Amino acid sequence: MSPELQRFQQTLRRHAEEKPHDLALWGDTLTLDYAALYGHVRQRQLRLREERVQVIALALDNGIEAVLWDLAALFEGLACVTLPPFFNPAQRAHCLHQSQAQRVIADPELDDELHDAGFEKRGEYWCRSYSEPQRMPVGTAKLTFTSGTTGTPKGVCLSADSLLRVARELDQASKPARPQHHLALLPLAILLENLGCYAALYAGATLSVPSQKALGILGASGVEASRLLGCLAQRAPHSLILVPQLLLMLVSAGEHNAFNPQSVRFAAVGGARVSRGLLHRAERIGLPVYEGYGLSECASVVCLNRPGTQRPGSVGRPLPHVQVRLAADGEVLVKGAQLLGYLGEPAYVGEWWPTGDLGEIDQDGFLYLNGRKKHQFVTSYGRNVNPEWIEAELTQRQPIAQAFVYGEAMPYNHALLWPHHPECSNEQLATAVAQANQTLPDYARVQRWTRLSQPFTSANGLLTANGRPRREAIVAQYHRLLTESAVSEESAP
Repeated sequence: MSPELQRFQQTLRRHAEEKPHDLALWGDTLTLDYAALYGHVRQRQLRLREERVQVIALALDNGIEAVLWDLAALFEGLACVTLPPFFNPAQRAHCLHQSQAQRVIADPELDDELHDAGFEKRGEYWCRSYSEPQRMPVGTAKLTFTSGTTGTPKGVCLSADSLLRVARELDQASKPARPQHHLALLPLAILLENLGCYAALYAGATLSVPSQKALGILGASGVEASRLLGCLAQRAPHSLILVPQLLLMLVSAGEHNAFNPQSVRFAAVGGARVSRGLLHRAERIGLPVYEGYGLSECASVVCLNRPGTQRPGSVGRPLPHVQVRLAADGEVLVKGAQLLGYLGEPAYVGEWWPTGDLGEIDQDGFLYLNGRKKHQFVTSYGRNVNPEWIEAELTQRQPIAQAFVYGEAMPYNHALLWPHHPECSNEQLATAVAQANQTLPDYARVQRWTRLSQPFTSANGLLTANGRPRREAIVAQYHRLLTESAVSEESAP
């Protein structure tokens, strides 16, 4: 057993011995204390051991069962494949086939799909055998799939040591805020939330894992606000992990007295760029937000703002086990937390991981991001523009739910917009664009915009699994619209 894995298991055993009756897991209807948590995990380890397999896949909604099976696979030394609930059937089938998952534990609604994929139900498992050699690097504890720039997910293989070192550092980073109740909003199959849950268990805190249905979270981008806000009011968590869109929803609700952030002590936000204006709005309503940065290939979190060490607009300083520097072209390079390799590819042996992100580092070591290296476009005036910056300013405006900006070799920047509500008028969208433009230099302003007839979703192939725009696919689908001014609406200057 690896040192970090042994440390984590010993920590959970100590919690079970020293505070056996403290609440550990809180699901939709069930709860477990720390003594019961440890006992249930050990029982599941023995059941997995009897199966004599190396790879298990979990396709479960958030809940107590998902946490128990995940921990059992981790402590038993199996490679665990986590499938987000918003993957479509073709993506799930690809992940299962590529990973050669020999056992699958899934929610009942996937029964027909797994049967069609060649799995056979035996007791609590869906089973399948493979004749091909295993395609994972030795030591893989977690296989997390990222959608990347195409519809086919790509498998990132990570060791237990790399995962748990990040979880332990997240626990240490949040300690000054003393969070004792973490609520998982994101699917546990998202690596960031998975490690946030480990961090909460490291701390001996209560881990709330309501189902995504109970939270009102639908797929990769749909949210029933009233249900989500009701759950937060009922459970009053101390810590949350947010993506920018969820942060915007909570801030907007707080500004209208529909959300009371009083209980929240530590809200980490990541996954995409956050506008400085939205961070200021969060501060005004008393929501303590700490922006961070990471990527699956580096076991999720690389940098994080934290209590007493925070700089708005930055993504914080590197975690203690990580080093960050910039390449000559400004690309962010990371050392100290690399993947074992991609599934089916040679093991990664490099010292520094090229993230593909552009950034700056100030004299105190805080990292500032300037967008993706490959997403940067050059206007016909020769100006380099990072569209994520503009999109973050647009989507923090009340009417705009989604924004995509394009201007490659064009004299103007064109935005595709999708509103939060269908009753939103074009005049309201125009006002929001004008307000965003006031915060931007002239070369980054949006001169033309188009209201979309449908949102970007993972189902239509225009969003990645974690909610980021598939830029190449969007440009391919809307290229004529983006480049022909005759079919565009001109916004206010």
